Amino acid sequence: MRTNTPKKLRMKARFFAFLVCTFCAGPGLAQAPLTVIDWLGQPDSAPPLPSTVLLEPPVTGSAAHPQITVTPLQALLPPIGLVAPSATGLPIDLWRGSSPNDIADLIRSVSVQGTPAMQSLLFTLLLSESRPLQEEGDAILLARLDRLIALGAADPAQALVEQAGPSTTPARFQRWFFTTLISGDEDRACAALIASPFLAPDYRARIFCAARRGDWPTAALMLESAHALGMLPKAQLDLLDRFLNPDIFELAPPLPLPDHSDPLTFRLYETIGERLPTAPLPRAFAAADLRDLAGWKAQLEAAERLTRAGALNPNQLLGLYTDRSPAASGGIWDRVDALQHFEAALNSASSDEVASALPTVWEAMQQAGLEVGFSDLFSTQLARFNLTGAEAELSWRIRLLAPTYEIASHSVPSVSVENTFLAALAQGTPGQPGSNTSATTTQPTEGEAPAALGNTDPNELQSNSARRATRAGYSPLMQSITQGFEDSAEVPEKIQRLLDNGQLGEAILRTMNLFARGAQGNLGDLSKSLAALRAVGLEDTARRATLQLMLLERG
Repeated sequence: MRTNTPKKLRMKARFFAFLVCTFCAGPGLAQAPLTVIDWLGQPDSAPPLPSTVLLEPPVTGSAAHPQITVTPLQALLPPIGLVAPSATGLPIDLWRGSSPNDIADLIRSVSVQGTPAMQSLLFTLLLSESRPLQEEGDAILLARLDRLIALGAADPAQALVEQAGPSTTPARFQRWFFTTLISGDEDRACAALIASPFLAPDYRARIFCAARRGDWPTAALMLESAHALGMLPKAQLDLLDRFLNPDIFELAPPLPLPDHSDPLTFRLYETIGERLPTAPLPRAFAAADLRDLAGWKAQLEAAERLTRAGALNPNQLLGLYTDRSPAASGGIWDRVDALQHFEAALNSASSDEVASALPTVWEAMQQAGLEVGFSDLFSTQLARFNLTGAEAELSWRIRLLAPTYEIASHSVPSVSVENTFLAALAQGTPGQPGSNTSATTTQPTEGEAPAALGNTDPNELQSNSARRATRAGYSPLMQSITQGFEDSAEVPEKIQRLLDNGQLGEAILRTMNLFARGAQGNLGDLSKSLAALRAVGLEDTARRATLQLMLLERG
């Protein structure tokens, strides 16, 4: 067995020491080998300073099992609406947190009749872009469409359902078909129905659409099948017979008027030359009279009806009013004549002529319930005339009904309790009458020295508004409005709970119902509704609605 001698051991130790010195020496003796990637062999950057914060995940403070929340991933549904949230001021998740069925019921039932400001707010809710709820289905969308149709806004309803996808479900198609029949734009709906017959609301629609598309043999075959199988009532079969075979019934007496009319029945009667009057029909049918197929009188009546509901721009009504000279006298012709004379007086730039024509045209507008539409059209022009007496008072009140009501409030024509209150209300401070108007005093009570309310401390005015309202001779309605505009007015608990939960849309709808009850005489609800409207930022709606409540004479 070979063993290492001491000499050999000494040689190995020297060789090992040589290798160590070679690798540890400076670059003059040897260089470290280069790596394939240059930066891989480079030293790390300087270590962080003691004050450097390292972006590390936090360390748990206990050994307990952490709570894990599981949320299913769902794609957000696209918003549906015709007006962007930036224009309406409403959030895109307007209906968040509420029950779809509750919202649908509120949309269909909320009362806005007689208060144009509330009508405008309802249209804003219906047309604003809002994201459907995941669990909604079509409940809210169908309610929005139904309410638009009921208000007579057929064109917006048609545009809304077309944006949502009108052929997706039979329920959507039914609303789409309804609106297209009213507007006379049914060709696209018929094309969709022929492509997907399951969308048909009834057998009549398939017969009508087949004929509209020029497929008379198919329409006749379906009608004969309906006769043979008794699939439709006799009155509807008779109507379809005349629609498909007009030559056979050319000398036949007119058909009896239907007991219940729907849009398809209306269009079929129109097609056979026996057009039904829309006045006795629901408001939705009035939009059909705006087409050139109707006479001027029918167009005027329909336009007035839709303007009252807020479904028609007053400028369209004005265009019809001034289209031609009145054909007769009495009724609507007197309104046309009065408005044309008033517009001529405005164009004459004569204050005397305006003062002469204003009372007559205003009485005519009151008879038709068109005061707010008239104010929207002419308030700016009225402000340019220097009227006196009763005409100045009337002009001022008309201007208070317009969107520029706050500008008008700074020039009260005469000092009275009601005028001073109206001016303060237009400025949002009915508890401080006269603080920002030219009429700055109220009549003092017995034993009280006159005082300029504009010089009184606002905090004192606010805290004593109820006592001062009674002393100033305010009516119960004025006192209720004053309480609703107090900064300390409390929002009803139920509505506040909705707001705390982020259920803004439902809170607004319930507030509108509360205002409707207040307008009917429950003054406590009126105060609460005003406090709620102001709490959600609808200050302008609160002011306009109460001004209209004060100024409009509704039976």
